[in-house]
Amino acid sequence: MTTPLLKVDQVGIQFGGLKAVSNTNAELHKGELVGLIGPNGAGKTTFFNLLTGVYVPTEGAITFNGERLNGMKPYQITRKGISRTFQNIRLFNELSVLDNVKVAYHSNAKHGIFSSIFRLPTHFRGEQEMEEKAIEFLKIFNLENYKYEKAKNLPYGQQRRLEIARALAAQPKLLLLDEPAAGMNPQETHDLMNLISFIREKFDLTVLLIEHDMQLVMGVCERIYVLDHGQLIAQGTPEEIRNNPKVIEAYLGEEVAADA
Repeated sequence: MTTPLLKVDQVGIQFGGLKAVSNTNAELHKGELVGLIGPNGAGKTTFFNLLTGVYVPTEGAITFNGERLNGMKPYQITRKGISRTFQNIRLFNELSVLDNVKVAYHSNAKHGIFSSIFRLPTHFRGEQEMEEKAIEFLKIFNLENYKYEKAKNLPYGQQRRLEIARALAAQPKLLLLDEPAAGMNPQETHDLMNLISFIREKFDLTVLLIEHDMQLVMGVCERIYVLDHGQLIAQGTPEEIRNNPKVIEAYLGEEVAADA
């Protein structure tokens, strides 16, 4: 077995007397597409916040690419190669679609503040390179025709795609998607399923996604973790999760399990 890209070892966090996540273990290997499911309030987004430095674990260790992440700031973790989207879309609404993607490239910009202040040739070369790469991403997500449109003016489904494009522009090794299909219609969800599989292959990504749409989860994920009340109650293949009595009782229900 190869060394995991991400290893979560007995991780937990407590807010006052509430344990939002407790004694959680998980591993992701390079190239995997893994789901994280569970009822509302199970601790899924809190888990993402722990992985990205928004919260610092009160117990356990998070290791990414062999390096311990505990205590790192979110921007430091982004530079290490973890990028995410959010349950509630967080775009720069007044910026153009193109500028939303270009912003993400600045975390890996080759030109520094000195060249930008003094408008040196390296600044202009760097900006041109970022714009060209950003447009490439917009083409992949079928957003090139909207590049000068304000982000707030995009339809909901396209805003979701823009947020994923921006997350990819940070050049991650691990992409965290927090309910990417939320608010989408069935056709948009189907297209998203294909898009997630495509970008995983094209960019050689490892993907962890939170999602309530079981057809999407079961359709694209190779393995699934299940959280309930902050604790990991199951893990396995989609088939194993679909038939797990604990998962059916805590989250899926008989009808959903049968349809998934």
